[in-house]
Order: sequence, then C-alpha cells, then structure tokens
Amino acid sequence: TGLWNKGRLCHPPFHLLLFSLSPLPTLGRRDFYKILGVSRGASIKDIKKAYRKLALQLHPDRNPDDPRAQEKFQDLGAAYEVLSDEEKRKQYDAYGEEGLKDGHQRDFTTSGNPRQQDRNIPRGSDIIVDLEVTLEEVYSGNFVEVVRNKPVARQAPGKRKCNCRQEMRTTQLGPGRFQMTQEVVCDECPNVKLVNEERTLEVEIEPGVRDGMEYPFIGEGEPHVDGEPGDLRFRIKVLKHPVFERRGDDLYTNVTISLVEALTGFEMDIAHLDGHKVHVARDKITKPGAKLWKKGEGLPNFDNNNIKGSLIITFDVEFPKEQLTNEQREGLKQLLKQGSVQKVYNGLQGY
Repeated sequence: TGLWNKGRLCHPPFHLLLFSLSPLPTLGRRDFYKILGVSRGASIKDIKKAYRKLALQLHPDRNPDDPRAQEKFQDLGAAYEVLSDEEKRKQYDAYGEEGLKDGHQRDFTTSGNPRQQDRNIPRGSDIIVDLEVTLEEVYSGNFVEVVRNKPVARQAPGKRKCNCRQEMRTTQLGPGRFQMTQEVVCDECPNVKLVNEERTLEVEIEPGVRDGMEYPFIGEGEPHVDGEPGDLRFRIKVLKHPVFERRGDDLYTNVTISLVEALTGFEMDIAHLDGHKVHVARDKITKPGAKLWKKGEGLPNFDNNNIKGSLIITFDVEFPKEQLTNEQREGLKQLLKQGSVQKVYNGLQGY
C-alpha cells in the first residue's frame, strides 16, 4: 500500500476564493453548481465538503441497481474538477461548459470520472487509511499533508497477454460429430511495469468532523495493470485528549477544587482547545460531583459550524491531607453549626 508520512501545515484552516457572480451560464448542458448542491458564491471549502459527501453517496459501487449511477458520478467528478479550480471556474462562470471545450480547456465529457462506462473493467483494491487527528484540529479545523509512494503503471518494452477470458470452441470430429471445449483466450497488450511515484495529498480536517468519517480520494488506491485504480479513503480517528472528552458536540472535563473553595466559592480560567479562556466563577457551595454547563463552549457542529455544543464541567473536591487538631475541629463545628446527619440507606433507590 506504499509508504506514508503525515505533516501539519501552518497556513490557516480555510482558503476562501472570490469568483465572478455572473448569471448562470446558458451555453453548457450541465449546471455544475446544481450538481454539487452549492450556491454560485460557494467557497472552496463548501465545494470540497459537498463533493466528499456526494462522492460517497453516488459512487457506482454503492449503487449497483441504479442504471444512471455511472452518469451521476461522472457529472459529479466533472463539476468538482471545474469548480475547485479557480481558472476553470472563472471560465465556466463566463462561458459555460461549452466555453471550457472550445479551446479554453480540455473536453470534460469524461473529465473527473474515475470509472469508465464499462462496469466490467477490472479495478485495483480500495485502500482505507486511519488518519489520526487531535481534538484541537476537530475544534478549529486544519489541513494535513499526506505523502504516499504510490505504484503507477508505466509502459515497458514488449507485449503481454491481457484481457484473458474463457471462450467455447467447437471442433468437428467427423460427419455430424462435434466437440465443444472451453479455452482461455487472451489479447496482446503493451507491456507495463509499476513504478513508485511520490504523491502529496492534502486532506482538509473540517471543524466538527466526527470520528470514523471518511474522506475519499477517487482513483488514488491500488493500481490494476488491466483496468482502473481503486479508491483511497482516509478514515478519521480522533485521538484522546488529556483535558477534554468528546461526546457528540459536547465537551466534558473535570476540575478539582479545594475544600475551602468548595465552601466559600472561587474563580478560575480554563484554557480551551484554541487557547481562549473559559471563565468559571462560583459564589456558593460546590458539592463533589456538581456539574456546570457552559453553553456554546463545545465543539462546532459538522453540518453547521455556527452551532456549538456545551462544555460540561464536573467538580471534584480535594479534602485536606493533614489531620485537624482538637481546637480546629471544635472551631469548625462552631463555624458550620451542622449537627450529625448520618443515615444508612440504599443510595440506588433514590432516597
């Protein structure tokens, strides 16, 4: 499956490109914006996000019963190739799809389509790679570069047998006598060899991405000398964090305070995943196990980054390690004015 190396990029998590907002092209047959389900002012981030979702949904291998699955996937690939490229998108906005064909760009009739019309063409294996991301990246987003040494088919001297298949051959043995046998019949194809080439892939870690989500790279899987390459899918694996635990869009953390703080109140700041401070203040008694909700301080929702979950803080109370003197005990009793509340009961019953 090749060699892998992952590095973090320092540039900001999102690149927004501005494009012409001219009226919808009328010269082309296909509306690429409609195919991707995005507006004409959509950012590159929105286009990539829409493509990734639809590529998984519309992949022909996942829709074997849909006679138009191949066509839909072809249109999706063509739309993405044009709208994700600044120059091609400008050309499309100005002249439509026909403008891309008329010498301005190459013909996109089959562009972006990693699967040809013949579904019987063999293909290489798909590759699924776990991509480890931090909770900080889930919160803020990031771009990750993955370097892969990918085997690529290159022409070599000579010929080779290819497209081998079983065919029935009829042989006449005599008057009215025939024999049918099954033989392997092959074509002659140019010889090929697999050469490792270094490929750098950029994976966008979107804010709020969920554990187990897949980012597809069509045609970047294992090659097949007689057919098409498989697909490569990066599967998100969110690493455990020393301070926060993720549950959906909510974040959970524990804070330990002293007995004095539990009785008299306290103020503190908690460093969040992007470095900003979450202020926590209590001016009343805090019992062990008490919880505090900070709305809007959780993770961004993957489908709508403007919505964020909550930060739920659970408090633990640390009791003094040194024993109190008799005088301190009496003074504490007088101060708290609390008599015995000893009870023995089954706490699971809710008494």
